[in-house]
Amino acid sequence: MLKINDLVVSVEDKNILNKFNLEIAPGEVHAIMGPNGTGKSTLSKVIMGHPSYKVESGNILFNGEDITNISVEKRAKLGIFLCMQSPLSVEGVTNREFLYTALNEIKDEKVNLYKFATSVEEYIKYLHMKKDVIHEAINKGASGGERKKNEILQMLVLEPKLIILDELDSGLDVDSLKIVCENINKYLKSHKDASVLMITHYSRILDYIKPKYVHVLNDGKIVKTGDFNLSLEIEKTGYNGLNNISGNRENE
Repeated sequence: MLKINDLVVSVEDKNILNKFNLEIAPGEVHAIMGPNGTGKSTLSKVIMGHPSYKVESGNILFNGEDITNISVEKRAKLGIFLCMQSPLSVEGVTNREFLYTALNEIKDEKVNLYKFATSVEEYIKYLHMKKDVIHEAINKGASGGERKKNEILQMLVLEPKLIILDELDSGLDVDSLKIVCENINKYLKSHKDASVLMITHYSRILDYIKPKYVHVLNDGKIVKTGDFNLSLEIEKTGYNGLNNISGNRENE
């Protein structure tokens, strides 16, 4: 589904990703971990097409299509979704207006308003959100946890093929994290080909959403790959305790 080839990315003339490579097949869950400042959040924004990040070389393929230079809107229509680390509030635009407009754009057709309202009401219930949130301005006055739930509400409505979770666990208490992850897992069960790329500092979220692969990012590239047990090793020893942390990628 996603193939990143020798990607070099810079911000303000400073290289952040350096010959980065990654492949994610349909239905796979991958986790990216690594020390602060190694390019994890940069990766999520580059895949989504953030204009502040310059691709110096390499490319990004999504279902065989080169998306390296296409707009954020086109990437979203192809089925790429980013759950942001720090979701913004948007004055004057309600969640209903945003979601219904976005869904119509993605579907390229007029979505039945009754079916839309019914499904959204169901998702809000699953996420333990307040009923009238759909009529409120996007994230206005919302806590960090409420904003993250709103991101997952967007995911459920828009039905993406590739879900990028940039530090989903940031701002969520234990109960909210469990609710959010239950909804993501439920979505993955009903959308067998959907894939997930999780960016996180902690193994806790990986207890809820089990990755097939865990990658360690350092110096702008993947330097070690393993299964879920690699995250547990990181939890025990830290990144400095890993072998070959500054070496070449392993087992990817």
